[in-house]
Amino acid sequence: MKRLTIILSCLWLAAIFYVSVSTQANAATARIKDIVNIEGVRDNVLIGYGLVVGLNGTGDKLNNSPFTQQSLIAMLERLGVNVKGENLNTGNVAAVMVTSTMPPFQTQGSRIDVTVSTLGDAKNLQGGTLLVTPLMGADGEVYAVAQGPVAISGFSASGDAQTVTQNTPTRGRIADGAIVEREIEFDLNGLNEIRLALKNPDFTTARRIAQAINGFTSAELAYASNDATVTLRKSGNYPGGMVDLITDIEQLPIQPDQIARVVIDENSGTIVMGSEVRVSTVAIAQGSLTIKVNETPQVSQPNPFSENGETVVVPRSDIEVNQGADAKLAILESGVTLQDLVTGLNKLGVGPRDIITILQAIKAAGALQAEIETM
Repeated sequence: MKRLTIILSCLWLAAIFYVSVSTQANAATARIKDIVNIEGVRDNVLIGYGLVVGLNGTGDKLNNSPFTQQSLIAMLERLGVNVKGENLNTGNVAAVMVTSTMPPFQTQGSRIDVTVSTLGDAKNLQGGTLLVTPLMGADGEVYAVAQGPVAISGFSASGDAQTVTQNTPTRGRIADGAIVEREIEFDLNGLNEIRLALKNPDFTTARRIAQAINGFTSAELAYASNDATVTLRKSGNYPGGMVDLITDIEQLPIQPDQIARVVIDENSGTIVMGSEVRVSTVAIAQGSLTIKVNETPQVSQPNPFSENGETVVVPRSDIEVNQGADAKLAILESGVTLQDLVTGLNKLGVGPRDIITILQAIKAAGALQAEIETM
């Protein structure tokens, strides 16, 4: 009898474990690498000022863009051409801002893409070539040098009575247009501790990440510092470096948690609700007052051969008032899910604009167990 009881208990525990594993497998999971940023592994933005030449009369007007004229004179002087005091009237040059993003761990000689945007009144960068442009970081140091032909995705054509413009012809891109000249030193593999920054901070998610890492490595290597940071330490028994450890744990599946939130964009009427949104018992009725006025003026003419009559316009107005008499009262039960909430609002036949007002009213009544964020 005792043996049978033990067998039944084991079967019961196995059933509970199976249900738990199945539930976790069916839940939405994400890899650690997709929900965190690694400390020190980051992009670096670069910016520079340069000149684009070779434009077919679509460049800056030097009279309207003095910075273009000054840059052109300075460039020619560096090349041994003295044009001070001369009246420059070229329309084939444009002053541009050059921006780029340098990925982490870029080495000297590697190439990165750059974006070129006009500063003055240039109309089109088609056919232009960017001259040597140093790209600086936030510290003022030059990290890359850009040069090359500019490729644009738009065009502009004009005539005497019509102008056609597609996309933005004053902005272009140079693929692999910059060469990295300075490396950003960062020895990730030599670190014994790093921090994982959650892209969407949450205490539960941070703890789950730490538990998944510790469970996979069978060691206490990670702990949640706060809702946005998980600290990861490499133990002395781990055979590899920090890069090996990150590679091992970044594929671990995690079920991210989040607070109940409703995001509303009143400009476009867009509503996004999280799956954790809940509503307490509440009754909703939605009605609106609509006034429709139709003007159908009529022409009144005198009888034929009448001596005193004249033709006049007689106004005729037809006014319709709809006070929402067909509006229904709907009841949402306590603890309804997101699907129940959407279904209930759809039964009322309301549009996105009215749903925004209803959600804000439910929140004001204290029945919406979620945070409303207005964009």
